[in-house]
Amino acid sequence: MAYSKIEQLVFEMAEPLALAIGVFIWDVEFQKEGKNHVLRVYIDKEGGASIDDCEKVSIALSEKLDAQDPIPTAYSLEISSAGLDRRLKRESDFLGYIGHLVDVKLYAPTDGLKEFTAELSGFSNNMLLLRYENRALELPMDTVASVRLAVIF
Repeated sequence: MAYSKIEQLVFEMAEPLALAIGVFIWDVEFQKEGKNHVLRVYIDKEGGASIDDCEKVSIALSEKLDAQDPIPTAYSLEISSAGLDRRLKRESDFLGYIGHLVDVKLYAPTDGLKEFTAELSGFSNNMLLLRYENRALELPMDTVASVRLAVIF
């Protein structure tokens, strides 16, 4: 789940702008959706990012992207909060949410599981460590399609 070159470049451009506004960049995604490309930047801060925060980051980042023009194709820019069900990608994300429930999706079934909710118990050497129904699971990250915080009502 590494960043593409464009995602990394946008992250590096956006982070100082976001910090100056009082938020931080949670994630960046650049994807083709149908015929169009979408650049999504997810932000967060203590207590959660507001619509005003998203607007401020959108204006600042849009100006910087327009000035430097680092993306060779047309795209739509979207700025949003990381959300309650935020995706965990980096080691720091996983380590910060140990003990929380996560929704896991695998590329292919492992031990009969492909999509499930488990407790995040650790992350080490690119291995996702989980507790699922009183058993420990160790999953190499290259088998994991996505991990998101579970939202339980």
